Amino acid sequence: MNIIVTGASKGIGYDTVLALSQDKNNHIIAISRDEAKLSALQTACFAQFQNKITCFSCDITKLTPQQITEILLPVEKIDILINNAGLLIQKPFLALEQADWQAVFEVNVFAIVRLTQMLFPYLQKSKTPHIVNIGSMGGFPYSQKFAGLSAYSASKAALANLTECLAEEWAEEGIKCNCLCLGAINTDLSKQAFPDYTAPLNSEDIAVFIADFALHAHKYMNGKVLPISLSTP
Repeated sequence: MNIIVTGASKGIGYDTVLALSQDKNNHIIAISRDEAKLSALQTACFAQFQNKITCFSCDITKLTPQQITEILLPVEKIDILINNAGLLIQKPFLALEQADWQAVFEVNVFAIVRLTQMLFPYLQKSKTPHIVNIGSMGGFPYSQKFAGLSAYSASKAALANLTECLAEEWAEEGIKCNCLCLGAINTDLSKQAFPDYTAPLNSEDIAVFIADFALHAHKYMNGKVLPISLSTP
């Protein structure tokens, strides 16, 4: 399997790459802005599983078609795309400025739109293409919402809706698209939003689930927005 994971340098992205690396048949392309942490991930994957992952350091909000060509030079197709990179700005609604909304939607929605569009020809070539969008319970309909997270939650709601739209629009292409709306996980993002709360799951725990879902769920579902949560503080 040829697999792309964004936001791979820490937390859920980092541990998902590790989980996927256990199978040396998986060729993983890990994308993040943090070159040093990507290098550490690459070392860890090889040390633990002898899997030589490919790392690409870049800002996904500024990815160009030329960079995509460079990233995918060793492969002809992409089987799995895990859109994990995310940005959270925590401010009261009245304190949010236009730049805050733009920054959050740029990472959590617009960059995913552009990347997915650019990868479409590579997904087309796969026999089992699967896009997995990492959403949030903050963007899941009728779930509990929290003050200060309106921009983040709205962006994740947009991502969930985009998932449903892509699943319908690309059904004839055989490209499956699903969204996992994660609840409280012990990550830097969660600690930023809820500094005094200890979540019941660590990133290592949920990463195993995400890896298995990415590899197998396309056989059973498409266009699903799924709540994956033991708690939402």
